[in-house]
Amino acid sequence: MYIRGDHVELVVGGRLDVRSAADARTVLHSAVDDGVGDLVLDLSELDSWDATGLGVIMGAHRRAGRCGRRLVLRRVPPQMQRLLVATRLHRILAIEGGIGVESLPRV
Repeated sequence: MYIRGDHVELVVGGRLDVRSAADARTVLHSAVDDGVGDLVLDLSELDSWDATGLGVIMGAHRRAGRCGRRLVLRRVPPQMQRLLVATRLHRILAIEGGIGVESLPRV
């Protein structure tokens, strides 16, 4: 897993899972704490995430809200969009361009 960027936009790549969660949490919390306005997470290079990784995203979302910021997901891969819909988190998280539920692949 890698995260590159600044306190305005971060690109997340690789696997966001139990092994990378602590490092990802640290980077995301620092980005939230050090900036203002929307924090955009570009997920186009993310290969996969597990429940722990999704928890990291939700934790960053809550922290951003407490800091008066908004976490925005950009370029979410289709298989991850499907998980967001299945867990109904697409109703809570800000997703740039939204999610076209009917166009998602079946799993």
